[in-house]
Amino acid sequence: MSKKIIPVELQKLLEKQQYRFSGEHSAVKICEWTKRSLRDEGFCYKQKFYGIKSHLCCQVSPAVNFCPHQCTFCWRPQEYNLGFDPVGFDDPEKIIENSIKAQRKLLSGFGGNEKTNKKKFKQAQHPNMFAISLSGEPSLYLKLGELIKNLDKREITSFVVSNGIYPEYLSKIIGNNEPTQLYITLPAPDKETYMKICKPMIVGGWERINKTLNLLSEFNCRKVIRLTLVKGINMVKPGEYAKILDNLDIDYIEAKGYVWVGFSRKRLKEENMPKHTEIKEFSKKIEKNSKYKILDEKKESRVVLLGN
Repeated sequence: MSKKIIPVELQKLLEKQQYRFSGEHSAVKICEWTKRSLRDEGFCYKQKFYGIKSHLCCQVSPAVNFCPHQCTFCWRPQEYNLGFDPVGFDDPEKIIENSIKAQRKLLSGFGGNEKTNKKKFKQAQHPNMFAISLSGEPSLYLKLGELIKNLDKREITSFVVSNGIYPEYLSKIIGNNEPTQLYITLPAPDKETYMKICKPMIVGGWERINKTLNLLSEFNCRKVIRLTLVKGINMVKPGEYAKILDNLDIDYIEAKGYVWVGFSRKRLKEENMPKHTEIKEFSKKIEKNSKYKILDEKKESRVVLLGN
């Protein structure tokens, strides 16, 4: 591992948190819902909403801790923010191979667990879904399009989660290199709230996000806007959210409650985590002021799905 890419102390910290590196700046970590699914104790809301299988999902990042935002709700250790210069040392095919190998090792203990569904465990050795999010902004990985294309060749679906601050990089995957599903996070209803909650280290962040939102009409994949709602901070002005959302060419909106986990506990309080009933009430206000309707929900994940 190159010290220039991931400092040794950060690598150790992340590995202690069960991250495993698949390259110089890429990593994988088992999602809690993958573990629960293997024990038949539930599944991710993405399975309910979009049909993916939680036990077959591989959660990766091709740009660990590289991000121009310092969002108060983020679970990562921001004192180790590695900046916002693009990276591209890791080979896309090796990211896939190494991530699958690392996932298998991380899941190996489930093989001897009497609560594990043995059929699911066997299937989980060959994940068919890559959630490209985890930690860091994936569009900063300059070979993101190649990574998606290689996943397509393996018949592995891909969900890319982006903060939308780099429309110039996201535009490069339009066409043949599009993911199965593209998420863009809309972190605030206006610039003032955005500055408060995201604390950007780059000039013109709000304007860049809006440029990305307008770019969505050029994508052919499934497009989702995620609202990560923090009570008392950005869970405000549902009418303003509705105005922005009404002008977009998207398929779905996820109104998802912030969860008080990881390093976000150093910046926020437990009471900043909204209840599912509060998320649903907020979603109803967006529904009332927009063309979108509530389609589904998952109480355990504190999320409501809206769409046309």
